[in-house]
Amino acid sequence: MNLNEQQLKPATCYCLMPSPIGELLLIGNGRALQALYMAPHDRWLGKQPDWRRDEVPFKAVIEQLHEYFERKRRVFDLPLAPVGTAFQQSVWAALLQIPFGVTTRYGEVAARLGDAKASRAVGLANGRNPISIIVPCHRVIGANGNLTGYGGGLDRKEWLLRHEGALLL
Repeated sequence: MNLNEQQLKPATCYCLMPSPIGELLLIGNGRALQALYMAPHDRWLGKQPDWRRDEVPFKAVIEQLHEYFERKRRVFDLPLAPVGTAFQQSVWAALLQIPFGVTTRYGEVAARLGDAKASRAVGLANGRNPISIIVPCHRVIGANGNLTGYGGGLDRKEWLLRHEGALLL
């Protein structure tokens, strides 16, 4: 997985992709994926007037997502360019290290980043992850083992974890 830490210019192209968990909005700059949102999602902005619809830049993304949903892919290999603060970028990079089918807790991610007390900040950054599924924020659960907030809805979070074979309560 290639996580580009540079904040690239705003997204200019998009496409919509059907999936088993509903329509996915893919947003990119022609070189890298900048966002993947589910509809409805609390961060879903919808298509902007200056964006152009173009599936060509998303060919690899669509192919790898299909493989993921068909249980043929566990790791994504795509150029990514999520826009966020340095701390958010570090959290998103840590999320990429969570293996398929495994869950972790916010405090564990914070500890890996060097500050075990930063679980709340990790939770906020996790919630701002613009590239759902591929940057697997759904693999982070609450300290008590419960499923906690997910921009695409807890039903989708549970679906993704079941799809991956992660242990649930």
